[in-house]
Amino acid sequence: METTLTQSSQTPQTQDTFPINGTDHIELYVGNAKQSAMYYQAALGFEWVAYQGPETGVRDRVSYVLQQDKIRIVLTAALSPDHEIAKHVAEHGDGVKVLALWVDDAEKAYHTAVERGAKSAFPPFSTEDANGKVTMAAIHTYGDTIHTLVDRSQYNGPFLPGYEARKSVYPIKPVGLKYVDHCVGNVELGGMNKWVKFYEDVMGFKLLVTFDDKDISTEYTALMSKVVSNGNGYIKFPINEPAKGRKKSQIEEYLDFYRSAGVQHIAVATDDIIDTVSRMRANGIDFLYVPETYYEDVLDRVGHIEENLEELKALNILIDRDEDGYLLQIFTKPIQDRPTVFFEIIQRAGARSFGKGNFKALFEAIEREQELRGTL
Repeated sequence: METTLTQSSQTPQTQDTFPINGTDHIELYVGNAKQSAMYYQAALGFEWVAYQGPETGVRDRVSYVLQQDKIRIVLTAALSPDHEIAKHVAEHGDGVKVLALWVDDAEKAYHTAVERGAKSAFPPFSTEDANGKVTMAAIHTYGDTIHTLVDRSQYNGPFLPGYEARKSVYPIKPVGLKYVDHCVGNVELGGMNKWVKFYEDVMGFKLLVTFDDKDISTEYTALMSKVVSNGNGYIKFPINEPAKGRKKSQIEEYLDFYRSAGVQHIAVATDDIIDTVSRMRANGIDFLYVPETYYEDVLDRVGHIEENLEELKALNILIDRDEDGYLLQIFTKPIQDRPTVFFEIIQRAGARSFGKGNFKALFEAIEREQELRGTL
């Protein structure tokens, strides 16, 4: 499947010492893959495209592969309580295990990473079926998360060898999600610079932007964040750590419930956020709430936009601008029982930034949810 992203909304090309073509897939370990897959189909508009489990000869787990445009989500669950996947879910709840990266040479990328100090998750191996061959390897990143390096240049099957093609029985109505814009990691206090250095030293990423506790704070809580990006800009990883505040920050709450560093949210791009969010709301997706007062002076701050402000206000979509243009964004509430992983929906009209002007409003929205949960 072609997964190259358009260059228009990405960082300018620079020399890439660790070539990555894009996000191959994101795999979540979950408690019930079948029911989670239905949620992704019915609420988020993903189509079921491949499956692996006892019916395909795999006895210890099941995996449902879901796809919308260039986004592939894999939902995997264990079939026994002592399986490492079941232990992962017991520890973290439903959460992201794998941020898989699409590369031209998985073996070379793996050995380069390990030589530069990465910890191996598994060495290169190839697997094949009637549809061709895939080579994969993996390295550890923050928490229990891994990066699987995937070379699928010799494969034309539905996902990976061993998976069988499936088609959704549920009538799928895509909501307009296009590709993964960025994935955000939450790490422990003092961990941010360590992992920024990891991405710089091991994978040749560059520091794109830094936010300190003056940029991202409210009366009660704060955090610090740095964004790293690979050479072609197709992979962007903001990394957050807690900063000192009067009360427990959203990062601390995440770390408490996830019980380690991990992926906080997945930002997915759309070309029409008004249509996408309208469809998602109609499908039952809950979003963070920002008060109507946010919209009273927002155009004074961001200037002219093409979209109708009243429509954005009705859907609670946020607006920000940088020197390259503007962006529209909105954040779901957590998509599982624990207040951990959520989605961001983003539409870029030239902007390459991450909505700095919305941080305060976003934080206050999250704090309202924290207060309801009794963790603020």
